[in-house]
Amino acid sequence: MMAAQPLPAAAADPDPADWPAILKAAKGETVYFDAWGGSQNINDYIAWAAGEVQQRYGVTLKQVKLADTADAVARVVAEKTAGKDKGGSVDLIWINGENFVAMQRQGLLAPGFATKLPNWRYVDTANPTITTDFTVPTKGQESPWGGAKLVFFEDTARSGPVSGMPKTADELLTYAKAHPGRFSYPAPPDFMGSSFLKQILIDTTPDPAILQKPATDANFEAATAPLWAWLDAIRPALWRQGRDYPQNYPAMKQLLADGELDIIFAFNPAEASSAIAAGELPDTVRSFVFPAGTLGNTHFVAIPYNSSAKAGAMVVANFLLSPQAQLRKENPQYWGDPTVLSMDKLPETDRKAFAALDRGVATLPPSQLGPVLPEPDASWMTRIEAEWKRRYGG
Repeated sequence: MMAAQPLPAAAADPDPADWPAILKAAKGETVYFDAWGGSQNINDYIAWAAGEVQQRYGVTLKQVKLADTADAVARVVAEKTAGKDKGGSVDLIWINGENFVAMQRQGLLAPGFATKLPNWRYVDTANPTITTDFTVPTKGQESPWGGAKLVFFEDTARSGPVSGMPKTADELLTYAKAHPGRFSYPAPPDFMGSSFLKQILIDTTPDPAILQKPATDANFEAATAPLWAWLDAIRPALWRQGRDYPQNYPAMKQLLADGELDIIFAFNPAEASSAIAAGELPDTVRSFVFPAGTLGNTHFVAIPYNSSAKAGAMVVANFLLSPQAQLRKENPQYWGDPTVLSMDKLPETDRKAFAALDRGVATLPPSQLGPVLPEPDASWMTRIEAEWKRRYGG
């Protein structure tokens, strides 16, 4: 990838350390927010946030609904190639992982702003996934928006109590073989499919610590050999014998609702409760995790280096970190996405509001979610997705 290039001086302004100047510059700006548009409740939440920032700050927020974040990254790359260092089409982007790493390394992000936002004082900076993204330091170029942790869930009315569900990757393989056709995962590079492969990779690789370093020709084969052995073993027991895969998480959720799958998974501890509240899953669905830990990360918003509305984008990012916005986001009635704020840093009234949240019948309390397994270095998934396609992609 190209090395990061110095930003033009004009593109480095405004400075979030001078917040009154930011608010003044932001008033009247339109912020085009490129964000995944595949979930109606998330789209509704963004629409609510748009109303709030318009009323409070005079900022117009417009969501550009994406099927894949990489589409927005490609647009910024094309603009930089064309020399469009100001007046870019993307003002704010919902991002993490490989897409963030690619933008940072190519000099496509505005300088660090997040740690200067007024609401940064509430952020849970003790969480290492707040300040690093897929092992790469964020350098304040991303503002945290929400937490994520892989959870599994099943319909207890059909499959029995969660206490009997698999507790490790090996137990999941045993379960699948004993219940052929009742488990599957989306095909990579779908986000949920790739996340599942990371979970199995971490569970099966001889030395998980190596995953925090870049994948190389020298370490890739040995580190991933157990993953391919596991996937080979489970494939005949998958839904449709592994000849086909659910397209994405919504498709997997529908298969659980229809009784075709026993176990599915999501990257949000409140997802099952949200689906129950929306009438998409029966109220007998419950969540479970692997006690030794499941994959976890943070998702962020970032500002491209050539954003047309940097001040407005910072105002939006700061609002998304506010206790009010984070509380609504964690409420499964609206989204159910975990907060990035530290309860110890909040005023007492806000702490009480978070404590009083009804997170839903299928949401595990934080004390039962188990350890967070850190994301591998982004280079691992680039290679794994390519190898998965070669082996299983038809």
